[in-house]
Amino acid sequence: MSKRTLRILTLTLWVLFIGSAVSITALFYMVQNDTNGWFGGLPSLEDLEKPDPELSSELLSADGELLGKYYRHNRTPVSYDELSAQLVNTLLVTEDIRFKKHSGIDLKGLLRAVFGKLTFQFKGGGSTITMQLAENLYKTSSANRGTLYDYPSVGQIITKLKEWIIAIQLEKSYTKEEILAMYLNTVEYGSNSYGIQVAAQTFFNKKPSQLTYPEAAVLIGAINAPTRYSPILNPDKAMAKRTEVLYNLHKYGLVSRQEFDSLKQTDFGLEYKVENHNEGLAPYFRKVIARYLLQWTKEHGYDLYEDGLKIYTTIDSRLQTYAEQAMEEHMDTLQAQFNAHWGDDNPWIDEEGNEIVGFLDKAIKRTHHYKSLVKTYGEESDSVELILNRKRQMRVFTWDGEVDTLMSSYDSLKHYKRFLQAGFMAMDPQTGHIKAWVGGINHKYFKYDHVKQGKRQPGSTLKPIVYTAAIDNDFSPCYPVVDAPVTFPRPGQDPPTWTPDNASGRFTGEVMTIRQAMARSVNSITAFMMKQLKPETVVEYAKRLGIESHLDAVPALSLGAGGDVSLYELVAAYSTFVNKGVYTKPFYISRIEDQNGNVIQQFVPETREALNEETAYIMLHMLKGTTEEVGGTGMALDRELRVDNEIAAKTGTTQNASDGWFMGVTKDIAAGAWVGGDERSIHFKHWYLGQGARTAMPIWERFMKKVYADPTLGFTKGPFAKPVKPISIELDCEKYNNFSQPSDSVRMELIDEDEIM
Repeated sequence: MSKRTLRILTLTLWVLFIGSAVSITALFYMVQNDTNGWFGGLPSLEDLEKPDPELSSELLSADGELLGKYYRHNRTPVSYDELSAQLVNTLLVTEDIRFKKHSGIDLKGLLRAVFGKLTFQFKGGGSTITMQLAENLYKTSSANRGTLYDYPSVGQIITKLKEWIIAIQLEKSYTKEEILAMYLNTVEYGSNSYGIQVAAQTFFNKKPSQLTYPEAAVLIGAINAPTRYSPILNPDKAMAKRTEVLYNLHKYGLVSRQEFDSLKQTDFGLEYKVENHNEGLAPYFRKVIARYLLQWTKEHGYDLYEDGLKIYTTIDSRLQTYAEQAMEEHMDTLQAQFNAHWGDDNPWIDEEGNEIVGFLDKAIKRTHHYKSLVKTYGEESDSVELILNRKRQMRVFTWDGEVDTLMSSYDSLKHYKRFLQAGFMAMDPQTGHIKAWVGGINHKYFKYDHVKQGKRQPGSTLKPIVYTAAIDNDFSPCYPVVDAPVTFPRPGQDPPTWTPDNASGRFTGEVMTIRQAMARSVNSITAFMMKQLKPETVVEYAKRLGIESHLDAVPALSLGAGGDVSLYELVAAYSTFVNKGVYTKPFYISRIEDQNGNVIQQFVPETREALNEETAYIMLHMLKGTTEEVGGTGMALDRELRVDNEIAAKTGTTQNASDGWFMGVTKDIAAGAWVGGDERSIHFKHWYLGQGARTAMPIWERFMKKVYADPTLGFTKGPFAKPVKPISIELDCEKYNNFSQPSDSVRMELIDEDEIM
């Protein structure tokens, strides 16, 4: 080559270089100062200095355990210090080996990429980790597109220019370590895992700090194509990609050839589990509280699903675990008894005990599936019934685990309607903190919450409110009453009177104290007290004790038949007795922090004085009768719980045993359980099999035994705290326990007198 030719070539190269530099500089300026809308905007300096990726909000227990998350993309950030060295090395050799040497733009890598495209020998992209981070954070290829993006090739160049500009700014604002962590936090890895923290947990049940080279190679290999290189969906491709990544570690001297040969022979070592809203502790609680949090975030200018809030709850993960275990253990056994009891017969029956005709036909019309079919085909179309009766593969819930089977929609509905449902809640009666919340038997298959969302007739669990009104109106626990019929007039109705029966179906004529009567849940004596007090008075006391649901001021309220209430309301009402008469609205959030740990709001419970301290203590004494008096409905509680302990409790069972309840209070915990069918017509044939002492009380019993067996909780047996002032009435009814029973003539006089009251 002649000197003249060499000079011309050198000059040409300099002209091209200077021209390119000037062009790129001009383009940089034009992109940054785009007043015509050709290029689309760039993030503001404030946005560049404080990037804001979508972050999952976390729900935490009182003892610091993660209960669950709220997210559109499941992402939890980690810092550089929480990354293993193997993970960092694997990322660098795969995505950007010169990351620590450049300032956001790798000219060597860029020229390699351009040359590869021109020669059709592509050997990797020119985007650095910082440029990829710019795309992840600010969506440079899809957001803020100007008019020049109508020309695809031009749009690609503009996108790269934007990424260069943003990358340079990121490198000025953050350390290399911070950029690496931010990048790993923003990447998608597949299986609804966004960010390395969630990915490590999803695929390997590990923290990012624990990831090894083979594990890191799987995750880093999936970055650019998480579906194609998924070890779950495409294991062969994922294995080949992992081998390629591991080879890069050898290529750049981080592992020897022998180590590479050994590592590539290992299997994936997966412990795969995708996070979802049905998994983890307290799924019903998480769903119910989400409604409140959505409203709160809307009012305070936050997004629950992407602002990375930390919501600290009052739930104790250990108590929640014991509550879920107690329910599962008992309901598994109870369902087996229910199934054996009914055999091949259907458990939906009317008041005469006959199967309800057309029950499933009516029930299926309330389902989303039916409504969707009607919307598609029309209500009169034969296609609706054909599809509902067509058998198909489905996975169904059983207490022995999920089962794959062939069922039609009608078969499935019948299968699920046969299950008994349940709810359980426990709270600290002094603070109002909810400690455990189990809204149902399985959140994946039964979404309806039976703690707060569900409301049913409370049965005899409402009787203590009748007796609270009595005590507060100068009746003594030792007040004697005859077990005899009590009749209420019903003007203008047919029949014109109402006389409630006892559960036994008979009246003994026995005289007993009202403590004994409440302990045995004698209907006639509660009705007698209702007649003295009037229904309006009882409704007033129910409201004092936190029953917000509507109650009818009718005589039947004495038996808990005047309206539906929630377990949430009843547990709070019973807590008032042990909290010295102060009602505390059940309380489930202690504070909310932003993603930087700043406290946004501290929450305090709502309280009010509902009863005086003496009345509250006397009611504890009354309720203790359930586990102390002969014939008390709580005497079946395990003796291990009752020894050296004071338990204030009440069972409850509604008509036909549609609902079974148990409320139990100790000095430290107030808790309650409800058990019943999905609909009121679903229940045991015989009342005594479905009574609360058999269906609901065992859940409370199992829970409390687990609680007392765990010394880390600090809950101990013992007596209720007595009021500071001496009790003004006599509580020892021993001398009244052997009432002289009235003669038949006197008994008839009492009954006759009662009927005309």
